[in-house]
Amino acid sequence: MCPHCEANVKGALEAFDAVESAAVSHEKGEAVVTLCGDIDTAELKKAVVDKGYTVE
Repeated sequence: MCPHCEANVKGALEAFDAVESAAVSHEKGEAVVTLCGDIDTAELKKAVVDKGYTVE
């Protein structure tokens, strides 16, 4: 991943109403999501996979 990829993943996660914010690091290979409502984890994973990335 690169900074451009970070932005893609961040945007995909923050598109959900239940996501308050997402901090994505290509260096750490992680995304930390802050929620303000209920959401199924599978929906978040699908959003990332649909952008062409993998979720571990």
